Amino acid sequence: MSASIRKLLAGLLLIGALPAFAQTSLLNVSYDVARDFYKDYNPLFQKYWREKTGESIEIKQSHAGSSKQVRAVADGLEADVVTMNQASDVDFLAGKGLVAADYASRFPNNASPYTSTMVFIVRKGNPKGLRDWPDLVKPGVQVILPHPKNTGNGRYSYLAAWGYALGQPGGSDGAAQEFVARLLKNAPLFASGGRDATTTFMQRKIGDVLVSFESEAELIAREFGQGEFDVVYPSLSILAEFPVAVVEKVVDKKGTRKQALAYLDYLWSKDGQENAAQNYLRPRDAEVLKKYADQFPPIKTFSVDEVFGGWSQAFPAHFKDGGTFDQIYQSK
Repeated sequence: MSASIRKLLAGLLLIGALPAFAQTSLLNVSYDVARDFYKDYNPLFQKYWREKTGESIEIKQSHAGSSKQVRAVADGLEADVVTMNQASDVDFLAGKGLVAADYASRFPNNASPYTSTMVFIVRKGNPKGLRDWPDLVKPGVQVILPHPKNTGNGRYSYLAAWGYALGQPGGSDGAAQEFVARLLKNAPLFASGGRDATTTFMQRKIGDVLVSFESEAELIAREFGQGEFDVVYPSLSILAEFPVAVVEKVVDKKGTRKQALAYLDYLWSKDGQENAAQNYLRPRDAEVLKKYADQFPPIKTFSVDEVFGGWSQAFPAHFKDGGTFDQIYQSK
C-alpha cells in the first residue's frame, strides 16, 4: 500500500456512522467541499435502509481534491462508491476498469443528482465593485481559486471564464485563451482544493474575490457568518454537474453492490433532493427546486458539452500536460 493511500485512510471521516455492530460498511470517496452534504445525507440513508431492510450500515467518507481522490482509488483505495464534481475524474476510473464505462446511464441526469454553478464571493460591501468576469482580469484584483489542473473546482472556474470570453462578440479560442491568461495572472497562488481556497480567502484574508461553487457560499456563511462576504452572480457561468458511480471491483469483492447502488439511488429521493437544496446544491427534482427557488437566483449557464464538446474533449485540450493551461501557466 502506497504512502498516499495510507495517508488517505488515516484521514477518513466517519460521518453518521453506527456503532461497531453495523452489518455492512461503505466507503464514499468524494471531492473536497462535499463534506457537509454527505454529513447530512448519510444519516438519512442509514435510517431509510435500516427501516427498509433491517440492516445497519456504517458509512465512511474520504474528502480531498477530486483528481487526487480518483488517483487514490486507482492506486488501491477501496471505495465502494465515488461521488465527484466532474465527469473527467469518473471517466478516468472507467478507463481503469474500476467504474462501468456506461456509468452515466446507470442513474438519471447523467448520474448527476444535483448541480451548481460558479459564483464570485467578495469582501463585504464588494469594495472593488466586482460584477462580472471582465472585472476579475483588471489590474490590481487578486483572484483566489483552486489549481485548475488538479481540482474540479479549479477546472470549472477556468472553463467558466473561457466560456464567457468565447461567447462575447468576436469571441474565439485565441481571445478566450488571452482572457483566461489575464485572469490567472491575477491569482497570487493556486489552492490545493475548494476548501483550501476558502480558508485562504476567509481566514488568511488573501485576495479580493474567491471563485467557487454557489453552494460553498452557504458553507462559508455557516462557518464565518453571513456578514463577512457578499455573493455576486456573473452574467454567464458554467453548469457544474456532480457524477456518482459504483466502483465495480470493490463492491464485487466486498459483496456490497446492493447497498452501494441503493446509497447512490437514494440521492434522487425526496429526502436526498431536499438535502441537496438545504446544502445549497440545485436539486434535479422540479418540485423541490421550486420550493427552494428563493435561494437559487436565476443565472444563465452553459454546459461543458455545449461549449467544449464534453469532458472527453475539454480535459485533454486544456488540462493534460502541454494543454492550454500549461501554455498559459508557463507564460504566467
